[in-house]
Amino acid sequence: MFLGIDLGTSAVKAVLLDGAGEVRAQAAHPLPISHPQPRWSEQQPQDWWLAAQSAIEQLLAAIDKQGISPRRIAGIGLSGQMHGAVVLDRDDRVLRPAILWNDGRSDAQCRQMEDWPDFRAITGNLAMPGFTAAKLLWLREHEPATFERIAKVLLPKDYLRLRLTGEYATDASDAAGTLWLNVAQRSWSRRMLDATGLSHDHVPPVLEGNAITGYLNAALADRWGMQRVPVAAGGGDNAAGAVGAGIVRHGHAMLSLGTSGVYFAVSDGYLARPEQAVHSFCHALPDTWHLMSVMLNAASCLDFTARLGGYPDVAQLLTDAEQAGQPREGPMFLPYLSGERTPHNDVHACGAFTGLRVDSARSDLANATLEGVGLGLLDGIEAVDAAGLRADDITVIGGGSRSAYWTQMLADIIGRPLTLRAGGEVGAALGAARLAQLAVEPGASLDEVCRMPETVAVREPDAARHAYFRERRQPRFRSLYRQLAAVYRAEEGGA
Repeated sequence: MFLGIDLGTSAVKAVLLDGAGEVRAQAAHPLPISHPQPRWSEQQPQDWWLAAQSAIEQLLAAIDKQGISPRRIAGIGLSGQMHGAVVLDRDDRVLRPAILWNDGRSDAQCRQMEDWPDFRAITGNLAMPGFTAAKLLWLREHEPATFERIAKVLLPKDYLRLRLTGEYATDASDAAGTLWLNVAQRSWSRRMLDATGLSHDHVPPVLEGNAITGYLNAALADRWGMQRVPVAAGGGDNAAGAVGAGIVRHGHAMLSLGTSGVYFAVSDGYLARPEQAVHSFCHALPDTWHLMSVMLNAASCLDFTARLGGYPDVAQLLTDAEQAGQPREGPMFLPYLSGERTPHNDVHACGAFTGLRVDSARSDLANATLEGVGLGLLDGIEAVDAAGLRADDITVIGGGSRSAYWTQMLADIIGRPLTLRAGGEVGAALGAARLAQLAVEPGASLDEVCRMPETVAVREPDAARHAYFRERRQPRFRSLYRQLAAVYRAEEGGA
């Protein structure tokens, strides 16, 4: 059996996978998040560790009721939110709260990075405030005393690895999101580290996601009744989620409807399109890459509108939206509540409702939100298509995939079939467990371990609805962003 741990933004999740690939138990523990200033987003690494212990112990209690001994667990895999900067001193003490993937403070530093020689050629990406290297440049400028004390920079899941094993390590998929990795070569770039004021000593070794990085320390193994099992390198949350969904071969693609919205397409070779803010990253498996478009707010927009509209929860918002139906030429919503990545790379972008009338109801706001997120996702998918990697069938995962109404709307907007699969809500934790299995059983078949879960439903696009979205709503959506972008940039002094 294999334990997968996923360090998300809102919770740490744990799943137990048996040798046949079935999830036997799962657990989660929520996480707080801090926004001490506008566009800042931080968490305390100690909160991650406490939440991880809680989730693991909940899971162990659950399997005890099934008569499953913790000693049957043969390996642990890790996944987690990408890009976060955990800075440690020489004694592995955390120097400050971790700066997260959705933090937008370092836009000025990104402009500096774009002037570095061969920056895009080496990294395959634009410099974006969410990425790790920009955060370290910000620390060097604004918190120099902290920067001088930094002995190690770890990504979020790799901080959990340190607490579990005492070892420093990361994997290629997570490292690709730092802007220090030569993505084509899958190794740290000395030039990019030097330009940030760091060296190879400041970053952990890069391994493939199915490699063993260390072993559970003796104290934790004794406490949890486990053996000193190997801990796999694992993957960034999106790459691990893809492994969990069986998205591991060239041409496979998935759409993840979580806090952020991610379109992920697998390639058997290195591709890049930084000019449209497409992420070009390594996959969590050897000799495999992926292109990814990222919206900073997807399902989180539903939480926002539910709160704004006085809904008790998102489920009621979805019910209300479906019962009312989408009004033709109703209000529109720009989903840029925390800025945006693909395709705009605009930290100043803001959310907006437009087209409100005296008879507009909260159900109109609900439908506008669902549509606005869908149109934002379509922008990202088309940017990946333009890089030369088009998928005609897309697997949908994440909490948003539970809504039949929304996933059908998304199929109509995108114009391609969307496939829902069993266990899609488990996501990255399942992928982490599968990477642990591949690490422990190196001879195992990739297609057997990482098979696609059973199809639950396929949302086929309605041709007439797709034409309506493509011809009427998408042009208006894009026009609204263009017209408002300059306004928001001027308001924040970015003009």
